Amino acid sequence: MAVSSYQSRDADIDIGRLFAAVWRDKWIIGIGALVITALVAVALMWTTPQYRSDARVLIDAGESVFTRPERDPLADQTRFDQEAVASQVEIITSTDLLMQVADQLDLAALPEFNDAASMSAFGRGLAALGLAGDPSAVAREKRVLEAVRERLTVFPVENSRVIVIGFRSSDAELAARVPNALAEAYVALESRAQLQNTGAAADYLESEIGPLQDEVRVAEAAVAEYRAANGLFVGQNNSVLATQQLAELSTELSRVRAERSALEARVASVESALESGASADTLPDVIASPVVARLTEQQANLKARQADLSTTLLPGHPRMQALQSQIGGLEAQIRDQARNVLAGLRNEARIARGREEELNGDLNTLKAASADASGSEVELRALEREAASKRALLETYLLRYREAQSRDQGEYAPAKARVISSATVPLEPSFPRMVPMVGATFFIAVLLMVIVTLMRELFSGRALVPAVAAAGSGPAVSARQDDAAMAVAPAEAAPVRAAPAEAPAPETALPANDNFSVTAVTAKLVRRGAGRALIVAPAGGSGAENTVALARALDGKGLRAIVLDLSGTGLAGALMDADPSDPGITDLLAADASYSDVIFGDSASAAHIIPAGNADADRALSGIERLPIILDGLSSAYDIVLVDCGVTDAAGLGRLVGPDSEIVLSVDAHSGDNAVDAAQDLADGGYDDVLIVLDDTGETPDPVQPAPLRKAG
Repeated sequence: MAVSSYQSRDADIDIGRLFAAVWRDKWIIGIGALVITALVAVALMWTTPQYRSDARVLIDAGESVFTRPERDPLADQTRFDQEAVASQVEIITSTDLLMQVADQLDLAALPEFNDAASMSAFGRGLAALGLAGDPSAVAREKRVLEAVRERLTVFPVENSRVIVIGFRSSDAELAARVPNALAEAYVALESRAQLQNTGAAADYLESEIGPLQDEVRVAEAAVAEYRAANGLFVGQNNSVLATQQLAELSTELSRVRAERSALEARVASVESALESGASADTLPDVIASPVVARLTEQQANLKARQADLSTTLLPGHPRMQALQSQIGGLEAQIRDQARNVLAGLRNEARIARGREEELNGDLNTLKAASADASGSEVELRALEREAASKRALLETYLLRYREAQSRDQGEYAPAKARVISSATVPLEPSFPRMVPMVGATFFIAVLLMVIVTLMRELFSGRALVPAVAAAGSGPAVSARQDDAAMAVAPAEAAPVRAAPAEAPAPETALPANDNFSVTAVTAKLVRRGAGRALIVAPAGGSGAENTVALARALDGKGLRAIVLDLSGTGLAGALMDADPSDPGITDLLAADASYSDVIFGDSASAAHIIPAGNADADRALSGIERLPIILDGLSSAYDIVLVDCGVTDAAGLGRLVGPDSEIVLSVDAHSGDNAVDAAQDLADGGYDDVLIVLDDTGETPDPVQPAPLRKAG
């Protein structure tokens, strides 16, 4: 087994001694911090106060809805992106603008901006010897410019078009005057630039308008001449006359064709009726004739008289025959009249065909003329487009020229920036801020003094826990083997089952050997660097009391120890004042409780205990696979985990053994000869290196009335 020392863990540092050292040197720490704070306060009091003030400028189009050009109302609003704002910052910090403000405020006359004027005699002497720079060797304008740039801060506000112009100075009034003057100079510069651009634009447009007017006149004259030369006269809807006539003739031809088709259909209908012998008075064209209408009326009257006489006279009566003869004559007249109507319809159809032929001839003539006009119209449209484009350009130039001229003459040039916040005279200096800086100095001084005290205590070695002397591997193994032999030998000497069955077995006499005491086993666990101790009890015995004693002894050595009660008896929890009704390891395995619910503190030490719990056994067994994970988690949080395995054999330890585990056989007055059997079983199971702890009290704890339980931590 690899032996790991506890000397490298945090427990090797005595935290209490460190706090005691800080408390011991509290007066030194306090006085030192106060001295440092006082020195810093004096230095700040001798420092020349600096005042800071700032003005804010909004980059925005100065146009209103009444003066903005109509060609692009949103042009000035959409072009101020982040790059444009950054460009305005560069303009504000330009050399020309800064020098203009410096001359306006006469900053060169102030010692703050002229190192040569405020240079002491000692400084002049060093400059003469070449040990320091001579400000007078630099031009005065450059010195002033560098001083202004050093004190000036110009930056854009994030996600906005606002630029902050800040300035610091030892003069509070000057700290406000400089940013205000710079902001006003920048706005005036932008206004002058706009006015210059407007004047230049007006001059350019004026020089272009005259030649463009001549070009427009020439282009429009060319259009008129070409139209007259090619007969491209304009008709309705701005179209060529030949094209318009062609459209009208096509419409008339369509109407004549429809009329001729209707007449031919009427002729065919009348001819069909006459040839088939049908009654002529059923045809619409025949009925429309007034003569046919009168004949039909007479025929109807005769038929009515005939019907009246047929009631008293026979068909052969002369009067009846006379009426029938008159009716037949009327029918013949109606048919003759129908033939006359047919002849009229044929005449109208012939006239319509003649009109259609005439219109076709005229249409063909116009088609040829329209084709010629279309070819000429292509060139005409090109001339018209040229004239229209030049006229549109001329109108645009005229409109812009009038706008530029009105602005130039009225000197209206709104700047693309305006001051939204002027700098005010600051009432308090921005540097030094006495209260925050003195407070921070005192805090840092105290922190540094505490760190120095802690480091001194650590390097002196007084804050380190004395290490347990570790023996060599060879002697340690032989010593453990000798201890095991001494503990088991008396039991092996006595014959097992030597007493009669009916006689009570005498209690085993435990050897009085300090090698098997709780203190000795504790020292061995520490020396071996055990992270997990599995306490096994022989049949008839209990390892709870020794487990609790080991936990308290390990806690006394400064180790974080926890007891895990897997014995099923609950004795370990009772010894550490655990309440049997509280949750424990079985509840954790059954997922009925969390770690914080099952970990409790020992009333007699700083050790912790996870009692047996009260969950259903079947549910707890269903989560037994989580037991190694629980043990690993406890090992990461504690220096050592003591598992009270109760009465078990070597096979039952397979799930609990880890790489840094130690097996401890707990022997008490009730173990009897079973201790020998347990030791032999462990040896047969491959656990040869077993520690033995003896309990000579012979007492059994009473878990019935536990003391009040306290939570861990």
